[in-house]
Amino acid sequence: MIKIGVDANGGDKGVEATVPGAMRAISMFKDIEIVLFGDENKIKPLLTKSERISIVHTTETMDMGEKDPIRAVRNNKNSSLCMAMYAAKNGEVDAVVTSGPTQCVVMAAHLIIRRLKEMERVALCPILPNFDGQPRLLLDVGANVELKPEHLGQFAVFATVAAKEVLGIKDPTVGMLNIGSEPGKGREFDKESYYYLKDLPNIKFCGNVEPDELCNCPTNIVVSDGYSGNIAMKSLEGTAKNMARMLKQEIKASLGGKIGYLFMKKNLKRFAKRMDTKEVGGAMIFGIGKPVVKAHGNSDGYAFGSAIKQVVQMVKADLINKVVMAFPKEEENKNE
Repeated sequence: MIKIGVDANGGDKGVEATVPGAMRAISMFKDIEIVLFGDENKIKPLLTKSERISIVHTTETMDMGEKDPIRAVRNNKNSSLCMAMYAAKNGEVDAVVTSGPTQCVVMAAHLIIRRLKEMERVALCPILPNFDGQPRLLLDVGANVELKPEHLGQFAVFATVAAKEVLGIKDPTVGMLNIGSEPGKGREFDKESYYYLKDLPNIKFCGNVEPDELCNCPTNIVVSDGYSGNIAMKSLEGTAKNMARMLKQEIKASLGGKIGYLFMKKNLKRFAKRMDTKEVGGAMIFGIGKPVVKAHGNSDGYAFGSAIKQVVQMVKADLINKVVMAFPKEEENKNE
């Protein structure tokens, strides 16, 4: 039986999202148990289906506006987020799902569960929808502002294994986010990273990917520093939301638009579902010794259930052990 630790107090909606999400996940999987770390008095009235769901009581939570994540993690060990992370560290749960503040989640994973020794940095990796229906991995999108080419290489190796084992992609390809497709484009960091990734033996590097290609991406994986990746992801999200608003305005603007909507209703719903982040779940945290998924802060119950589904797939794929095996061993490095 797989055990998933859930930060039930976290996020903008707290237990109103995490508890329904946990119940949805239990109905999807017969081989999981969920431990809710949160306020028992608030959880119990919402827990209409308690099969394979237990509660570890705590009223403390991480403030979504926390400005000093390191101090917050060190000073709030009884918060629902930290308690879930400690349970993963101690082997009491196999993975963690939270919609708490991003930097606190990253720091808690880093300081409590700890980084894999094969990884010098951790990365936030969301799953992006794509024109061909096959999702893409984009990392890093906010865990690190400054990186070295070697860090991008480690991200690429981790993501390659995740794409194979979690997304079922047979031979994943890797691209690097840049302002142009040519090798000489970008900052010095981008130029050095291009040639570093090009020579890396355990990934399939296919060159630069421009931001306007992300929705119709030529590669399965796109690596980036956290600053650039975060801007690209938020630009993509904002464009999608505003395009939907503009489309609604145009439909309501005329009788012809309203009539046309009646004929296109099913198509538009399918389109919205393809672009809906609720279907994906959240961003995976790569580089940590246990699977961790960071759901969106304003996730509802459906979206949080999707995030739990995502982390269950990571556990079932034995992702962490397979990532460790993908990195060259110290003996191999010495022989080289």
